[in-house]
Amino acid sequence: MKQLTVISGKGGTGKTTLVGSFAALAESTVIADCDVDAPDLHLLLHPELIKEEAFQGLHVAVMDRTKCIACGSCEEACRFNAIASTGESGFVVNRTRCEGCGACVFVCAQGAITLEARVSGHAFISKTSYGTMAHAQLNIAEEASGKLVTVVRDRALQIAEKEGCALILIDGAPGIGCPVIASLTGVDLALIVTEPTMSGLHDLERILAVTRHFGIASTVCINKCDINEGNSRRIAEFCRARGIAVVGSIPYDPVVTEAMVAGMPVVEFAGGGVVSDAITDVWNGITSLLRLFSS
Repeated sequence: MKQLTVISGKGGTGKTTLVGSFAALAESTVIADCDVDAPDLHLLLHPELIKEEAFQGLHVAVMDRTKCIACGSCEEACRFNAIASTGESGFVVNRTRCEGCGACVFVCAQGAITLEARVSGHAFISKTSYGTMAHAQLNIAEEASGKLVTVVRDRALQIAEKEGCALILIDGAPGIGCPVIASLTGVDLALIVTEPTMSGLHDLERILAVTRHFGIASTVCINKCDINEGNSRRIAEFCRARGIAVVGSIPYDPVVTEAMVAGMPVVEFAGGGVVSDAITDVWNGITSLLRLFSS
């Protein structure tokens, strides 16, 4: 079984657009949407929900007012201003500000404060026309996105083992933060989708530093390569100097937007033409790399 993560280093490069097409082109695949803060792969794959479970990522302080003697130790210890005095009635916890660190529990001599798990999001397993899909949604203003990504990947691995699938196709989050690292850990190959802009080159360099740090084999795809051919050459030269293969380039075409509006993978949208062919070429290059790693 192989695992491929598609990442970008920044938002808006077309990462999820490509993953949707890869899902349509792949065989024997489990799909994992690991952009748990703002998932949108479902807009292309139209999953049918099979299972939903609550995700308890963090804790929140809960106060027993019958034990509280209003000493103020908890308020003083809290660095997030989540505990406030109500006057004669003692103290209350503001759940939206509480980070669940437990400092208040530690300093409360009366045992009036405890930590309880809170629901930070939900994880899902769904069926699509292209295979089983593991995905999730973090609640608004919640943290622990890396933990939820790990839940999604664990579910995808369990499904792949149960169904005997040859590939787990992972749509990673943008950027270089915790959810991206959780999306990359232990995968066989990372496809980095970039664009021919100076910010694209800057963020490509950052995400390559992440994959290099964790020892993840990487390849690059230049999306909308013809909007600035000079920058496309600059990116290709940057990759060549570092021994990173550019697996393909995809030209700009408004048909991609039309496919997104229609809620379809580009390779299945009528009129995809040159762009569909380019995406297929990229996919064929990726599968060749994955086979190479197997030998």
